[in-house]
Parts: sequence; structure tokens; C-alpha cells
Amino acid sequence: MSPRYLWFISILLPLAAFVCRADSAFAADAPPVEPPPAVVAPGISLPGTALPDLTKRENFSSALQIIILLTVLTLAPAILLMVTSFTRIIIVLSLLRQALGTQQLPPNQVLMGLAMFMTFLIMEPTWQRVHHDALTPYMNGKLSQPAALTAAQVPVREFMEAQIMHAHNEADVDLFAQAAHQPVPKQWGDVGITTLIPAFMLSELKTAFLLGFKVYLPFLIIDLVVSSVLISVGMMMLPPVLISMPFKLLLFVLVDGWRLITIGLLGSFVT
Repeated sequence: MSPRYLWFISILLPLAAFVCRADSAFAADAPPVEPPPAVVAPGISLPGTALPDLTKRENFSSALQIIILLTVLTLAPAILLMVTSFTRIIIVLSLLRQALGTQQLPPNQVLMGLAMFMTFLIMEPTWQRVHHDALTPYMNGKLSQPAALTAAQVPVREFMEAQIMHAHNEADVDLFAQAAHQPVPKQWGDVGITTLIPAFMLSELKTAFLLGFKVYLPFLIIDLVVSSVLISVGMMMLPPVLISMPFKLLLFVLVDGWRLITIGLLGSFVT
């Protein structure tokens, strides 16, 4: 080893030993530091304390109520799609727009808004029963949370069962019951909610496409007539859509199509 490295080590080692001794002496002379008090968030209890009974409405804090409200609002679109008339209405309106050939007219926001307000109108008796039988007694403290949830399911179940029976799609219930390895239900009371909801959605899809076919058929006939006329006069290079769309719009306006579609959709539900 070269002399300059030995000189560097001879200086570094005594300096390190001095720093270590000074650090240990300072630690010995320093007063003991008490740990900071534990910070506990509201609603969280320390060991040895009892948690509040969250099954009682009065024990919920405001923050917890806000969290539950935000959770319900997050799931509201899914609930609206699964257990209401929204699915059937929006599918029929979308097929109507395609049959007219107007591309993005009416806009999606208009169709969604119309479908939502029609859903509110159709589901209003069901929601009133839910409010009267479940929500109001729970808020007044007359029903517990499990009992309120059970009472709220009854009107919604009856609505879904009525739509399935009206469309004669009871086989869909048996399909999902067999898929869940459950016995074939003999009556509606034997059908679980997790079986009833997908069966209702499948029934709504079938009914919606059947109604969409009836809406699509007259516009399809206009397209065929226009195409045949264009081919017969030798105008094969002209897109038939450019000629047929004004006639379809004229026919739709003359027969008051929006009113007929609304009447047909409202009349297809059993309330």
C-alpha cells in the first residue's frame, strides 16, 4: 500500500472513533424523548374501547353517511339498468335512430334523457311503494336495516316478475336457476334475487329487439323501394340512403312517429 493511503487511513480512523464517542455521549446525556400521542381518526376506536353499534341509524356519523350516499349514487346507474324499464326503452330508441338513417340525430344525450324520464314515469308506482313500505319506516326507526332491504325488494321483484310473465319468458328464470345449480323454482317466491335480475334483463333484451324489428320494418320497405327505383332507372352509382332518408323522415313526421313510439313503449310495460 502506498504511503499516501496509509496517511489517509491514519487520519480517518481516529476521526471516526471520535465521532462515535461523541455521538454515544450525547445520546447518554440527552433527556428521554416521549413518543407523540397517537392520532386517532374520528369513528375509529383504540384497543380496549367498544365500537358503536352500526346497525342503528343514530350511531352513524355524518362522514359515514356521506360515504354510504356516494356509494349508492355510484351504483345507481347499474341499478337503473338492471331492474327498471330503461334497457328496453333505450334499445328501441337506438334502433329507431338507425332505421331513420340519421346517424347521430337525435344525439345520445337526447335519447338518454328521454329514456330516463320515461323510466321515471313507468317506475313511479314501484318507487312510491318502496318509499312507503321500506324507506319511510326505516327513517322513522320502525324497521331495521335488513327488514327495510327485504321490504324494498318486494315491489321491485313484483315489477320484474310481471314483465317476465307478460313477455312469456319464464324459461329464462329456469335457465339461470340451472346455471346456479339450483332446483327449478315452482313459484316466484322460490326465485332468488340473483337469479331474477339476469332473467329480467334477458327478457327485456328479447322484448326490446322484437319491438325494434317492428319499428325497423316500414323503414326497410322504403329503402327497398328506393333501391329498386334507382336500379330500374340506371342510377346505380347514387347511394340509396341519400334518396330514402328524406322519404323516411317525411313518413315519420306525417304519422307522428315519436308519439306512436312513446305510446308503444309505455303500453308494452305492465304496471
